[in-house]
Amino acid sequence: MDLTFSVRFNNDVPPHQFARLAALAEEGGLDQVWVSHDLFFHAAPVLVAAAAHATSRIALGVGVFNPVSLHASEIAMVAASLAELTGGRALLGIGAGADRFLSWAGLTFDPPVARTERAIREIRALLAGDAPWAPEGRMRIPVSHVPIYVGAMGPQMLRMAGRVADGALPLLFPPSHYRVAAAQVAEGAGIAGRDVQSIDVAACIWCSIADDGERARAALAEKIAYYGPSFSPDLLARAGLRVSDFGGGAITPQMLSLGIAGGPADVAAACARLIADGARHVSFGPPLGPDPEEAIRVLAREVIPALR
Repeated sequence: MDLTFSVRFNNDVPPHQFARLAALAEEGGLDQVWVSHDLFFHAAPVLVAAAAHATSRIALGVGVFNPVSLHASEIAMVAASLAELTGGRALLGIGAGADRFLSWAGLTFDPPVARTERAIREIRALLAGDAPWAPEGRMRIPVSHVPIYVGAMGPQMLRMAGRVADGALPLLFPPSHYRVAAAQVAEGAGIAGRDVQSIDVAACIWCSIADDGERARAALAEKIAYYGPSFSPDLLARAGLRVSDFGGGAITPQMLSLGIAGGPADVAAACARLIADGARHVSFGPPLGPDPEEAIRVLAREVIPALR
């Protein structure tokens, strides 16, 4: 059975550190490295460019651009440039963008699924050498196919990914939601007459791992304490939680179930359940652990070989 393993980082990491983490991931045999492009942090294209010079094999992805703060033409420019720089190792993630962050920048936006699907079709046209708007609106640098992944959480976005994307990056809260998310991608693929097996649906989990499992759980607890109160009630309901549960400050084992944390055996067992549910791509995301470099080494040395 062919499996894909990737690691994801937030774009609060400076370029030299991200390049080091990408090199460690490549050395450890992982297949892909992704970095977010959240507003007001380091620019993901700069981080990917730094990683491109530190690596030679691993695929490098931006996860994800949004078509509100960056126009589809500019996203296509970045994708084509990164594909050229990396020798075809670039991956492109597209998402609607978080309305809260977009409002901080004073941006206005239309409905999320429509704006994301429209941008994907425009970017695809540009990377195929076509002109989606006007005859002169075409790329003037080398272009090639760049796989497009949709960053999504809700059912409508996941179905849209099945209709039009090469892959999907569903953030799973809790990890056991994978089967539901994959079914929604498959539903969209079926509507479009596509073979769902051609779509790379990553099981994107929050993962915190270390040789010391308690330190790993503490790192995940810190992240959940920060983000938990801002989660949507529908999302939390998947794990049997409510927003009000986060008011007391204590992180319970049920809250920790929003991600996967512990030592190598704990993480391997949880990922094995994902694979049993049909996942063929497991994507490990932040916090990764109290020490991200240690986390990559432990994943590469103990978890991924056990799963393969």
